[in-house]
Order: sequence, then structure tokens, then C-alpha cells
Amino acid sequence: MAAALTACGGGGAKEGGDAKGDQKKKSEMAISVNLTGEQAKPGEPVTVTLAEGKLSLVKVSDGKGGELPGKIADDGRTWTSERNAAPGTQYRVDAQNTDSQTATAQFGTAAADKVNKVTIVPGKGSTMGVGQPVSLVFDNPVKNKAEVEKRLKVTTSNNTEGSWGWFKDYTGNDRVDWRPKDYWKSGTEVKVEMSLNGVDSGPGGGYFVRDYDTNFTIGKDRRLQVDLDAKRMNVVEDGQTVKSIPVSAGTPGGKKASWSGKMVLMTKEGTIRMDSQTVGLGDAYDKMVDYSMRVTWSGMYIHAAPWNAAKFGRENASSGCVGMSDSDAKWLFGTAQVGDPVEVAGSGSKGRADIGNGYGQWNLSWDEWKAKSALSGAAQNG
Repeated sequence: MAAALTACGGGGAKEGGDAKGDQKKKSEMAISVNLTGEQAKPGEPVTVTLAEGKLSLVKVSDGKGGELPGKIADDGRTWTSERNAAPGTQYRVDAQNTDSQTATAQFGTAAADKVNKVTIVPGKGSTMGVGQPVSLVFDNPVKNKAEVEKRLKVTTSNNTEGSWGWFKDYTGNDRVDWRPKDYWKSGTEVKVEMSLNGVDSGPGGGYFVRDYDTNFTIGKDRRLQVDLDAKRMNVVEDGQTVKSIPVSAGTPGGKKASWSGKMVLMTKEGTIRMDSQTVGLGDAYDKMVDYSMRVTWSGMYIHAAPWNAAKFGRENASSGCVGMSDSDAKWLFGTAQVGDPVEVAGSGSKGRADIGNGYGQWNLSWDEWKAKSALSGAAQNG
């Protein structure tokens, strides 16, 4: 697409062919845009090229108040947007050169055949425990992982070191999480910007058609440490044990054993129905359970288990969850926050849960986690 550049101010033209010839020569300067027509392919940057001279200003707007940021090349001949053209959008290009001449152009992009969307944790304005990662689960496959990861930015109030890592969620969907090198420091403020509008997920995934963002704050440093051998949970705040709770965890050996390793308190669900058939344990139980707090997607909880009272502190005899008295469970439910680390150690577990079965990335070393980044495994600092 070419558009004539016209002088902003008019000089008085003298009579005679030479003056008209000079004016015509000035008006023939033009720009070209890499995207043309009304069905241009989205998902790539916009490039504006000046036929002669140097660009001084380029603005690409979408008619809804949005603009594509971009930069003029060192030689002044081209401008390239930092963001991709979004699907189903009308764009106007306004360009100006160093002689204050201007030109305009317009184009539209084709609508997306398929749209990809994101489920984001944590939610805006939340307060989370020191183990909580940023977690993004995608509706559709993401083959262009590096392109997507480039558009994700984590900013923290204290320059926390961290990295994105890709893996499969428990649902089987693609997922990318941002984990700090170590547990968060209490009081850290976190902002996440996902500049995904116009990014192509790759084959079978479709385009993203909007940006996303979230922000959250890290609360008290509280860790729930379960010792399977001692049959106790120590609640540790700022390095000090504030309560030691007798528990009965999963029955050693087989499917009813508890998971071990480092996990994270995912949700506080309160009173819920627990049916053993939903987690592949036959008809072992079907009951309403109070003060329930989820640790894995596969059904490991911390909760009240008054029916197991004789076993607390003495025997691990549950179907995989960490049970305790009503009074202890009520206290813990009121004290704990989503994102608190749940660290399970000792004998008789069934090993570590898969990384996507909740938040299992803390079981990986820092180098192992960084290697899951799509950007050459490089750490992403915020």
C-alpha cells in the first residue's frame, strides 16, 4: 500500500514549470505498509517503509483508542511495531517525515478462525502464601511457546529472581508458570502483564485476541510441614513453629498413601463432599468433610477427620489426605492462606505428585526449572 506524503504547510508556488515541478516532486514521496487490504494476515508486526528521506513519527491506531508501539530504525527508513497486528481489527497508519510531511494508510486484518484464552492464577488483588507461583493454563495448544513467553512479564517490588516454565496441566492442557528461585519474601508486590493480543499460538491453538494482567501481594511466610513418621504437622511462621498438630496421613503402600515433597495449598474449599469413586478408590468413602483445603488436583486435602480421632499422632490410616481434629482443622483453616507451602516428608508416601498435579515445581532444582523455559532456559528476572 502506498500513500502520498503531502506537505503540512503550503509555500506560495511561483508561476512557471520549475516551481510546479519541485512541488510535484515533493508530493511523490510515499510510504508502504507490509499489511494491505481488508483481510490481511494478523499475528505479525506492522512495518512502515518510507520511499525517500527519514521518518520522524509513526502512529498505528486501531480506532478503539489502542495503538501499536514501535520503533524507527537507525537509518530512518522503516518503522516496525513491537506488537503484532491483532485479528479482526481495522488499523490506521499516520506517518511523518523529518520535513514535516505526512501520509496515511489503512488496512484491516482477518478475524481469527480459533481464539485461545487463558485461565490465570492468582487473581487480581489477592494475597498469597510464599509458595504460590504465577500459573497460566491455556484453552488450546500452544506450539509457539517462545513467542508467547516473550509477551509475558513479571515485575516485583524487590527484583525477585524467577523463570517461566512450560509443562502439561493436570487437565492435559498446556500450562506455563513463573516460579521464583526460592520461596517469595513476605510483603513482595507482584504485577504480571500478558501482552498476548495478536500472538499466534501455533497449529491448532488459534490467536489470542486480548491482553491479560493480574497483580497480587505475598502475605505471611507460613509453611505447613507434615512429618509422616512423627504423624504431626508443624505450622511454621517466619521460621518459628507456632503449632504442632497431631495428624493421620495416607495409609502407607498402595493408592491410599499420601504424596510427598513440596506442594502448595491450592484452595480453601470448606465443607465439601468427598467421594472415593471420583479418585479411583472404589467405595471406600462418601461423606461431607469440613475445613477442606486442597493440595493436589488428584484429591489430596488437609481437612477435619473426626472419624479417625484414635489415629491422630499414632498411625497413618487415611485414604491419602492429611486429617486432624475438628478444632485443629478449624484453627488451621482460619490461619492458613492459599499459596502456603505444604512440605511432606517421611516414609510411606507414594512419591511426588506430577508437576502439573497442583503446584509441584518446587520439587525441581532451580536449574531444572529454568530449563523448562521456552527461551533457551534463560531465567526471567522481574
